Amino acid sequence: MESAAMDSVATHDEESPLVVHDFTVQTLKSNYTRDVYILSFAFLLIFLAYGAAQNLETTVNTEQDLGTISLGILYVSFTCFSLLASMVVRVMGSKNALILGTTGYWLFIAANLKPTWYTMVPASLYMGFAASIIWVGQGTYLTATARSHARDNNLHEGTVIGSFNGVFWGMFASHQFVGNLVSLALLRDGKEGSTSGTTVLFIVFLCSMTLGTILMCFLKKRDGKGQEDRQDSSVTLYASLASLWKSIIFPLSNVQILFVIPLIAYSGLQQAFVWADFTKSIVTPALGVSGVGGAMAVYGASDAICSLVAGRLTSGLKSITLIVSGGALFHAIIFLWLLLDYSPTSGVLGTIYPLLMAAILGIGDGVFNTQLNALLGILFKHDMEGAFAQLKVWQSASIAVVFFLSPHITLQAMLTVMLAGVCISYGVFLFLTLQVEKVFTSAASDA
Repeated sequence: MESAAMDSVATHDEESPLVVHDFTVQTLKSNYTRDVYILSFAFLLIFLAYGAAQNLETTVNTEQDLGTISLGILYVSFTCFSLLASMVVRVMGSKNALILGTTGYWLFIAANLKPTWYTMVPASLYMGFAASIIWVGQGTYLTATARSHARDNNLHEGTVIGSFNGVFWGMFASHQFVGNLVSLALLRDGKEGSTSGTTVLFIVFLCSMTLGTILMCFLKKRDGKGQEDRQDSSVTLYASLASLWKSIIFPLSNVQILFVIPLIAYSGLQQAFVWADFTKSIVTPALGVSGVGGAMAVYGASDAICSLVAGRLTSGLKSITLIVSGGALFHAIIFLWLLLDYSPTSGVLGTIYPLLMAAILGIGDGVFNTQLNALLGILFKHDMEGAFAQLKVWQSASIAVVFFLSPHITLQAMLTVMLAGVCISYGVFLFLTLQVEKVFTSAASDA
């Protein structure tokens, strides 16, 4: 009897650590998806405010083109600071960089409560810095989380990266839908551009951003190897300069990143075209300023749905190539339509056409967001910070170009640039994917 009891205790002692270990492993695995949803929802809360404010910037702050110039300054600052962003993220860690990055967005919205040159310009400059580190931090954090999840669950890395990017960009893209519905609800009863209506709107946006910042604090640190990188990069000035060289200059010696850059630049061009030209030259004449919120809500909804679907369908380079082909085709059709056959009409069709265009443009944006992030995560797994820094450098530079050029060129000229951009960037991207696939196939056959 006593022996049996002892055996039972021994057996229990042997099994208990296994049960605790299994529970701990399961908890760690579930934390990966938990962090993806926390990150996604935090970005949704922050960017539903910023995205809607950006859409209204060129129509609300019209005095001396304050809104347009502020956005141009913002994206020039974004471009310049993106050169240093990967080093900052390495030193701080991706989680801390994400939290610090939210402060720039908060300050920019606060400046819109009293929009003058003395408030908007400094806020735009600082937000450029904040945006550079929040986006490099996001790309690094999300890809590292996906890789850890794939490794711990014995899953295909490319599939997990695509799936996690689909979840993030799907939720992120819905910020256009939610934020513009909030704008529509708060501004529709007042006169367009009224001070009281916009004040209430920006206060609501500040509350949303504050919640998003708080939510960021609940992310788990995903440093791993990056912890060693941060310690090394902070020891000496030489190490910091070496880190800067590695993250900015060295990636440009990789032929693959050079072939991705045109598509990255186009993704920025098409976003800025929607914000600066499509809303002003296509939506406003047909639906009025108050209709901008509704059209951009349609844009955001299609963007979100497409991001989720595209992310789920992403499993590797072949799927990325097919999905990007569809997005490029949709955008080319819209630009040709606007160039050759579109003219504002009255009645139902006059309302439907801009909304249909917004939906198709949103589909293309969802494609480029998810697939570019997945592509960089797959091709540049050994230098994620540098790859995502390149993404934001070229994206923000192209966005800044559009904001500064938009007041000085015609819509037809801009559409010609956009059509040429999508054709050239897609052609270069297709050449890259075919070459990489050829290398993979050759390596597999040799093995």
